[in-house]
Amino acid sequence: MTSKQAITVETFGRVTGREVSLYTLRNGAGLEAQITNYGGIIVRLLTPNRSGSVDDVTLGCNDLAGYLQPTPYFGALLGRFGNRIANGRFSLDGKSYALATNNSPGGMRCHLHGGLVGFDKVVWEASIISHDGDPGLRLTWHSADGDEGYPGNLEVTVLYRLTPGNGLLIEYGATTDAPTPINLSNHAYFNLRGDGNGDILGHILQLNADRMTPVNAGLIPTGSLAPVARTPFDFTLPRTIGDRIAAPDEQIAFGGGYDQNFVLNGDRTSGHAILAAEVHEPEFGRVMTVLTSEPGVQLYTGNSLDGTVVGKNGKPYASRSGFCLETQHFPDSPNHPHFPSTILRPGNPFRSVTEYRFSTR
Repeated sequence: MTSKQAITVETFGRVTGREVSLYTLRNGAGLEAQITNYGGIIVRLLTPNRSGSVDDVTLGCNDLAGYLQPTPYFGALLGRFGNRIANGRFSLDGKSYALATNNSPGGMRCHLHGGLVGFDKVVWEASIISHDGDPGLRLTWHSADGDEGYPGNLEVTVLYRLTPGNGLLIEYGATTDAPTPINLSNHAYFNLRGDGNGDILGHILQLNADRMTPVNAGLIPTGSLAPVARTPFDFTLPRTIGDRIAAPDEQIAFGGGYDQNFVLNGDRTSGHAILAAEVHEPEFGRVMTVLTSEPGVQLYTGNSLDGTVVGKNGKPYASRSGFCLETQHFPDSPNHPHFPSTILRPGNPFRSVTEYRFSTR
C-alpha cells in the first residue's frame, strides 16, 4: 500500500441481522470514493473542481435507511442482468426461462436490473486487497441456481479501486456451473456541478458511438442498430445534454428524455477499457472520461426523478438532477442473437472493466 492511497472502514448499519460497512477509498489527488457492501453502492464520489474545491458528484442517500427505501438504483451494482429483458423471458439451449418482472414502461412488462431482489439489494462479502501496491475493495456474491429465475450457480466478484489516472475503476468477474445470461453494470447518477446543485442539461457530452439500439414503447430494443447521424442521439461531437432532449422524436418520447443504449465504436473484444464517453461541466470545469471494455452504454437523464427523493444535502432530486452512463451489453440481448452475446458458460470466465476518470478544464 502506498502512502498516498488508503481505505478506511466504518459501520453503515444492519440488514436482516447482518452488519453493513462503508468503505472510503482515497488517493493523493483529492479523489475519494465511499462504497458500501450493501448493493455495492457508490455512496459518494468526491473530486475537485477547476478551483480546487471538492464536491460529491454522485446522487444518493446519507445513510443505509435511505437505500432500504425504494430508490432508482442510486450508485448500485446491477445483476444478474442489468437493463431490460422483454416479458422477463428468454430461451437458452432449447429451454425457456421465466424471470421476475418488475417494470412496465408503456404498460409492457419486463425484467429490469436483475429482478425483485437483484444484486443492488444484497449484502456482498467484502475484503480489502492490495493491487500493485495500492488498496482495492473486493466484493463477492454467490447467486444460487434459480435466483430470480436464472439458471446456474453464479460466483460474482467486483473490484473497486482508484487508478493513477485519478479514476474509479470497476472490474467485474464471474463464473458459472451452467449456461446463464449475465450483464453486470453500475447505476451511478452523476452531476458534475455537485450533488443537488441544479440540473445536468448544461453538461457537454460526447459519445464514442455512431449507432444506437432503437426501442419500442416498452423501452425494449427492436433489434436494429440505427445510425445516430441527423438525430437527437448524435453526440459524436460535443454538445449539451439539454440541446435536443425535448425534440419531437418518438425515441425521446418513449423514454421521457434519453434512456437508450448506444453502440460503442472500436474493438470491444480485447478486454481492455477504451474510450466510451466524455462529459464536461463548463461552469465548474469538471471533466469525466468513461472508458470501458463493454460494447454499449446506456445514457439515462434522470427522467423519472420527481422530487420525492431528498438527496444527501437535503435538496429534493428533481427531473434531470443527474445522468447515468451505464456501461453494458445491449438490453434484451438474450432475445436478439445478433447482439453481442451475454451468455456465460462453464469454463469461460466473464470479465469486464470500466473506469470513470476525473480531471478539470
